[in-house]
Amino acid sequence: MFSLPFELAAATVQGREHARAGRNNQDSFWARASEHGLAAVVTDGCGSGAQSELGAQLGARRVVEGALSLLGLQVPVESPDFLQRLGADVLCFLQAISGELGERAIGEALLFTVVGAVVTPEHTLVFSAGDGLWALNGDVHRLGPFPNNAPPYLAYGLLKPGAVSLKANTLRPTAEVDSLLLGTDGVSDLAGLAEARVPEREEPVGPLSQFWSDGRYFANPDALRRRLALLNRESVRADFPARRLERVPGLLSDDTTLVVLRRRQGRA
Repeated sequence: MFSLPFELAAATVQGREHARAGRNNQDSFWARASEHGLAAVVTDGCGSGAQSELGAQLGARRVVEGALSLLGLQVPVESPDFLQRLGADVLCFLQAISGELGERAIGEALLFTVVGAVVTPEHTLVFSAGDGLWALNGDVHRLGPFPNNAPPYLAYGLLKPGAVSLKANTLRPTAEVDSLLLGTDGVSDLAGLAEARVPEREEPVGPLSQFWSDGRYFANPDALRRRLALLNRESVRADFPARRLERVPGLLSDDTTLVVLRRRQGRA
């Protein structure tokens, strides 16, 4: 097993508007380490897809397992061939699914965005296909939005070969990486809520930096999920002059998913 100098936290929460519309959480995430390195990814299914959460869940796992397989084959993460082969592997997987379920499954279940990272002892690669957000050592980078709110889904490559590919966002020496956050586009909305008030509490939501600087999210594996759930909890507030109760909606309108890595405290 890869001796990981990082600790990891990850969570997802259903968006307010998805809950109101009776839709499932269409985000997913997956992360796993092997003897060669670590791979982590967040995915966001197409909002108009009837079952796009299925593609997001399967795609997240396939991207991670495909990346670890390439590391096992000694394909250097710093080589352009790495993302080309990873994208081809995921498309082959999706092609097999659509071959069994029919082409309609592509639009209904297999369209999803990807924001991922591969960490080896030497290099850290951040990559994506579609919208979302990533932050390295505190520097936040938003992906998208795209025209007509139509991000380039990797599965478009099933309909038009070469239409979409995995894009390298940055490649850094792992020794220079202190923290890394991967997020779906719901995290972009969360980033703008720093001054908003947490439902039923007199405290601000706070900046994204809390998720890699606050040790509680790494000490308790459920702490991050609970924080996101708290931010999206509907609350009730008394309007005494009007003699009525007001329902205050949760803060996160869209599904929100993030994976966070930070260097272990007190370790090189």
